[in-house]
Amino acid sequence: MSDVKIESSTSSTAPATPAKPEKARSLFDDAMRELVHRPLFWISLVLVVLVLTMAAFPGLFTSVSPRACSLANQHLPPSKDAWFGYDFQGCDVYSRTIYGARASVMVGFLGVAVTTVLAFAFGMVSGYFGGWADAILSRIIDIVLGIPFVLAAVVFASRFNSGSGTDTGMTAVVLAIGLLGWTTAARVVRASVISAKNQDYVAAARMIGASHLRIMWRHILPNALAPVVVILTISLGAFISAEATLTFLGVGLRGTAVSWGLDIDSAQRHFRESIWPLVFPASFLALTVLGFIMLGDVIRDAFDPKLR
Repeated sequence: MSDVKIESSTSSTAPATPAKPEKARSLFDDAMRELVHRPLFWISLVLVVLVLTMAAFPGLFTSVSPRACSLANQHLPPSKDAWFGYDFQGCDVYSRTIYGARASVMVGFLGVAVTTVLAFAFGMVSGYFGGWADAILSRIIDIVLGIPFVLAAVVFASRFNSGSGTDTGMTAVVLAIGLLGWTTAARVVRASVISAKNQDYVAAARMIGASHLRIMWRHILPNALAPVVVILTISLGAFISAEATLTFLGVGLRGTAVSWGLDIDSAQRHFRESIWPLVFPASFLALTVLGFIMLGDVIRDAFDPKLR
């Protein structure tokens, strides 16, 4: 009996195993936890993934060539053979709508690539060095920001176009959009760099002799990346819309290109004969722009603790 009592008393006084401390979550982890519980995130993500899949693999959605046209099918309504009907030239509207996503998305991504380079070049240098560099670069940003976007894009696109009959005009549109659409992202980069360069870890990097380039690349850039990604995501939708606008005005894509802007421009001339060639490309364009803008908005809300 005494042995049993000793064992029970010993076991009751044994120290409890200390619980492991919970790992601290980063801003990215908190943002992802917020995103997965937002229905708007999943809706916009599905729209974006669907459009990107259409642009990359149009053959998964249709086996009909967008250039297979026959005047015998001119303005025929939607049917089981042509879900969206036929346009003025007798082309399958569904096929052209699917293939039109490629040109529009490609212009959007290339325009964002040009914007990203210019925004980080101006914003990083301006925010990090300050002084006369900040004064000059900030004034350049203000001047470009004050130029009317559509008017300047029309002028630039018309000047950049080579005039060759085989040229689709994509290079001209990308340059016009990219050279005019980088200012907002540059301002965001500048503000993020100014906030990050005064942090203790940047001061520590300077004390150990790190170069300006290394500090900007390794320490400041990661902290300035998140807000810029949000701006660029929203800009992607705006650039796709801008491409369609320029193409509709006659200074964008042309020739053998297949794009929503070209189809909308062609369909609006024959709107009274048939509405379908105008409705479907315009609807896909609107949903694509809406998807990218909603995705950018919900990511912005998730990464900004003040908006949660």
